[in-house]
Amino acid sequence: MSRPTVIVTGASAGIGAASAVLAARAGYDVGVHYNSDRAGAERTASLVEAEGGKAVLIQGNVGDPADITRIFSEFDAAFPKLNALVNNAGIVDQKARLDEMSPERLQNMVNVNLVGAMLVAKEAVLRMSSKHGGSGGSIVNLSSAAATLGAGGQYVDYAATKGAIDTFNTGLANEVATENIRVNAVRPGIIETEIHAKGGLPNRAAEMAPMVPMQRSGTAEEVAEAIIWLMSDAASYVTGTVINVSGGR
Repeated sequence: MSRPTVIVTGASAGIGAASAVLAARAGYDVGVHYNSDRAGAERTASLVEAEGGKAVLIQGNVGDPADITRIFSEFDAAFPKLNALVNNAGIVDQKARLDEMSPERLQNMVNVNLVGAMLVAKEAVLRMSSKHGGSGGSIVNLSSAAATLGAGGQYVDYAATKGAIDTFNTGLANEVATENIRVNAVRPGIIETEIHAKGGLPNRAAEMAPMVPMQRSGTAEEVAEAIIWLMSDAASYVTGTVINVSGGR
């Protein structure tokens, strides 16, 4: 019997990498997507293989619709079908107020974090939906605690795209509920990943830990555990849900 498959976007580091490894541990073969960090993706792939899974590297920019089409074509060439999507790829920019943000920054944020995520999910639906001859599957979208907190004075643009992901998650879940696809999301809080450094705040997780009710930051693996549960049959009656993985924040 063939193993189920998952494509994890943004799997070269952080939550994406942890999700790919835990998916392999749960029995999945993994499409390891990355944009620019090939070395990180290769590390993830080696860990997937160490867990007994097949790993195929797939490069592409989810901010580019043509790249998204190619990403899924490469997945199709490597795997017999798609069973799950971890819709994780996203960006954050430097800390800034809205009145300091350029139109170009805002457009890029929306292109990658919202339009890109929606087009990635579209490709998954085309492969999974019973309407299109698929056998069903699970989509897990990555939101953020910023969606509800707003991230004022830091990156309201990022927060706005994640708020939109929450809305999209609900709508898509309802849209495909009768087509054997479950759609859920996780909303990470302060997690120890490289994304803080990319936003110019490398110490953000440690500095903000006292604001978390649990008085600590979380790990990528703790978020990935929720993602893998949502993908699993244990969550067979769960769709349209957002799970906070935020230490109570």
